[in-house]
Amino acid sequence: MKRFDATGPRLVGVFLLGCVLLNYPILSLFARSEEIAGIPLLYAYVFGAWIFVVGLMALVVEVTRS
Repeated sequence: MKRFDATGPRLVGVFLLGCVLLNYPILSLFARSEEIAGIPLLYAYVFGAWIFVVGLMALVVEVTRS
């Protein structure tokens, strides 16, 4: 019997999470003049959220392969 492949719905969920993390209401929380290690807070957040979403996508694809 074929096992249900949940990769597609999980990737859609990660995509929607990425949309929420990179949308205006959340981004406005980090739009300040503060810096982290010389990098503006907003840029650090966007880069961190992007890394997080890419990592989740890799995790979903690799876990469902095995």
